Parts: sequence; C-alpha cells; structure tokens
Amino acid sequence: MATTGTTRRHSARPPAGDRATRRALDGVEANGRLTGTTAAVLLVLLAVEGVTILSVRSLLTAHVVIGMILVPPVFLKICSTGYRFFRYYTGAPAYRRKGPPAPMLRLLGPLVVVLTVAVLASGIGLLYSPAGIRSPLFAVHQASFVLWFGVMAIHVLAHVKETAQLAPRDVYWRTRRQVTGASLRQWTVAASVGVGVLLAAAVVSEVGAFLAR
Repeated sequence: MATTGTTRRHSARPPAGDRATRRALDGVEANGRLTGTTAAVLLVLLAVEGVTILSVRSLLTAHVVIGMILVPPVFLKICSTGYRFFRYYTGAPAYRRKGPPAPMLRLLGPLVVVLTVAVLASGIGLLYSPAGIRSPLFAVHQASFVLWFGVMAIHVLAHVKETAQLAPRDVYWRTRRQVTGASLRQWTVAASVGVGVLLAAAVVSEVGAFLAR
C-alpha cells in the first residue's frame, strides 16, 4: 500500500516542463504586479506634483521635493517595463504569450521615457545651472513638460484599468499568495520612494539659492 501511495503521489506531480512553464508565467505576472504597483505610486506623486504647478513659485520647495522623490520610482518603472519588452522581443515564450501593448502605445512608450527624463533632468539642472544657460534650460523644461503631459495623458488613460487590476494583487491576502515575491516587490517600491526622499533632502537646500539667483 505504501508503494501504491507513493506511486500515486509521484504521478500527481506536474511534469518538469509544466513546472517550468508555470514559473515563467509567474515571472510575467510578478513583472506586471511590480509595474502596476510602481505606476500607482507614480500616479499619486504626479497628482501632488500637479498641484504644486498651480502656484509653482510659492510652492517651489514642494515642487522640487516631489520631483526628486519621483526620480527613483520612475527609474524602477522604466526598468520593469523595459524588462518586459526585452523578454518579449528576445522571444521568451511566456512574454510572447502575454503579447505587446497596442501599436500606438508601443510608439508612445519610448517617447514617454524620453520626455519624462527630459522633464526631470532639466528641472534638476535648473537648480544648479549658471545664469547663462538658465533661460534656455527653463524653456526646455517647459516645452518638454507640455509634450510630456500630452503623451502621458494618453499613456495613463490606456493603462489605468490594468494598473487598478494589478496594483492591489500584492496587497490582498488571497491574491498575493498566488505569486511568490509579493513582499520583495512591495519593499522594492517602498525603497525607491525612500531613496527619492533622501535625494529630496540632499537638494532642497538649493531651492533658496535658486530663488535668490
């Protein structure tokens, strides 16, 4: 009887190929959850940053602080989405099965990345720029923001439903157990915000000097 029970237990195990496929699919889901959680955090931070733009001179300190906090989560989001596209275009079966975004969103993706980097880099550069290049750099900051706002609006509207579905999955107990690494993903996002806070603390003293200049 023991031999029969052992045989049954072994026969109930999925084949090695099925386990590998399951791990690959879990990797796709884990990547999606990390991207969704990061996107949700970015939406909140961007909403707060948008409020500071309404009166940017009086709220310049808050504008700079939120802008610096944004930097590491933006980098994390670029890495997670970039990894997905890398795996897709290198032919990973699980990522090929998930498929790419719509063609328009694939075209907008690189533009979103370039404009986001341009907005953040030009804003940080303004804090340290000499008087001679401050005006053209400010023009770059404004122009890149206007373009960024347009493409980001499309990007957000296209992904808001997916983000709302993915972001809570590592929070709810029932769904967080379905894919391993929920705590690691949550701590990774939290750490990116924490690094952003440290960056903000390092540069906030430049705001006064910038206003004085």
